[in-house]
Amino acid sequence: MEKFIYIVGSGPGDPDLITVKGLKILQQADVVMYTDSLVSEELIKNAKPDAEVVKTAGMHLQEMVDFMVARVNAGKVVARMHTGDPAMYGATMEQVALLKKEGIGYKIIPGVSSVFASAAAVGAELTVPDLTQTLILTRAEGRTPVPEFEKLRDLAKHHSTIALFLSATLTKKIVKELQDAGWSDDTPIAVVQRATWPDEKIVRTTLVNLDEDMRKNGIRKHAMILAGWALDPSILEKDEYRSKLYDKTFTHGFRKGVKDND
Repeated sequence: MEKFIYIVGSGPGDPDLITVKGLKILQQADVVMYTDSLVSEELIKNAKPDAEVVKTAGMHLQEMVDFMVARVNAGKVVARMHTGDPAMYGATMEQVALLKKEGIGYKIIPGVSSVFASAAAVGAELTVPDLTQTLILTRAEGRTPVPEFEKLRDLAKHHSTIALFLSATLTKKIVKELQDAGWSDDTPIAVVQRATWPDEKIVRTTLVNLDEDMRKNGIRKHAMILAGWALDPSILEKDEYRSKLYDKTFTHGFRKGVKDND
């Protein structure tokens, strides 16, 4: 019989923003492990009454893995609840590597990432036709280094939309790196702290004012920084940035385009 755990994306915070499949697994699991500093307590209340619910914020890697191994070997269904989507800064692979050594596999259930929850919170489309068609998901370099070819200054030279995870304490560095890459001081930036939580905070600013506005609003953790001209609120009023998909003159596989004088 196959032995495995579930790694479930819990979404960004709002307990309703979990997938139907993720919720079903949470409701059926014998053991529910979650990072209590990041995953909503309201969501975890959906666990069945007799489930063993374990908070993991204070546990180290080997401790968590040993716990999962013991429960799986005892025939229990284990759900490891991760914030957002496990694929983004989820630290899942280090758990999986140790589980594999114990003959235990895993199944990942994707979740809503904070980057998309933040875009929704500010009402932004991050890929705007004829403006930017690329979104870079990254983080600024702090105590944890980034690979040589992934320095923020180099990524920013593409002048696409950038979403910065885990970077709220590094705003001075972010401003300098983007300026060095040729970004203008008036580049729009939206910061969303605790996206979808009841205490969500949104700050709209510009590159040159980013650090000061973050300081004034006391934002130093749990924040997504979205940068680029796709974050310009006035983009809705600009006709030059319109999709071909719904242009009546554009022909595609499901509709024949018509000319304006037809």
